[in-house]
Amino acid sequence: MASSSEFVYAPRVDPLSSLIDAPRGRGSFLLRVPMARPWCIRIRDEAPLTVVAVTEGAAYFTRRPDPALPLTRGDLLLVRGPTPYDVGDAPGREPIAVIHPGNRSETPDGVPLDLPLSRGLRTWGNDPEGEDALLVGNYASVGEVGARMLDALPGSLVIRGDEWDSPLVALLLDQLEREGPGQASLLDRLLDALVVAAVQHWATTNDDLPPWLRAGDDREVAHALALVHDHPEAPWTLTSLARQVGLSRAGFSRRFTAVVGESPIAYLSAWRLALAADLLAGTDDTVAAISRSVGYTSPFTFSDAFKRSYGVSPVEHRRRGRAG
Repeated sequence: MASSSEFVYAPRVDPLSSLIDAPRGRGSFLLRVPMARPWCIRIRDEAPLTVVAVTEGAAYFTRRPDPALPLTRGDLLLVRGPTPYDVGDAPGREPIAVIHPGNRSETPDGVPLDLPLSRGLRTWGNDPEGEDALLVGNYASVGEVGARMLDALPGSLVIRGDEWDSPLVALLLDQLEREGPGQASLLDRLLDALVVAAVQHWATTNDDLPPWLRAGDDREVAHALALVHDHPEAPWTLTSLARQVGLSRAGFSRRFTAVVGESPIAYLSAWRLALAADLLAGTDDTVAAISRSVGYTSPFTFSDAFKRSYGVSPVEHRRRGRAG
């Protein structure tokens, strides 16, 4: 394995870069939802991340105990799960539909609604000509790296239509009406791009960011994060990371911990194991190959570290991921 000192890496000031695109849709739930008033949908799907774009009319987002949040055409809402919430044309409406895990829809009394409210290709709602319409997409899972990104976000995040100019919602709406080879994968990637664009906008316009997202203000800490994110397989030590960013061991450790909230080695270990957890769930690579790819020279050391962090062995984590 190459020494970490052999890496020549231009510093960058983007600590979110490896996290922001971590959620990767695979057969994501994505629908156009036209609704005639009055209406309300109760969301209990437990999805870790949902995207709602108001494409016509208006809506209200309500997650108790917070007050109802008004949304108008052009607004984009990102919601972290799994806490239930309502989306309707007015606050306090009784739901006409409840969305359960697996995006299964029912009336509040338990009558299935998947077929009755189907309006054609990737369209579901109570009236195809309804005055309100939403574009709704969600992720069944985001993986361990994606979860680290979501942990940095508020429970709900709204980007107003007059705050940004993105063609992605219009492009998604257009592609929802198309069918052909690879269309599902294209829609997944477009939904990913919309999430990336939304989080980028939030991260560059919000003054109340978690401390580690402010690492871009510290050139050396941002450089160290980029090295860890992009080269987890390198044999990093506190000394080698400090040398790469041009600081003393003590100075680097102090600054990194102050900005990120944990020591460089603790962050490195957590990042490597998160990457490994996603590789275990999403690939057929052997445990030994995965351990090497994230910087462990011994699969036994890796397995011990993984079990301490996740409570199960790498093999059991893979088995559970496949079962889910």
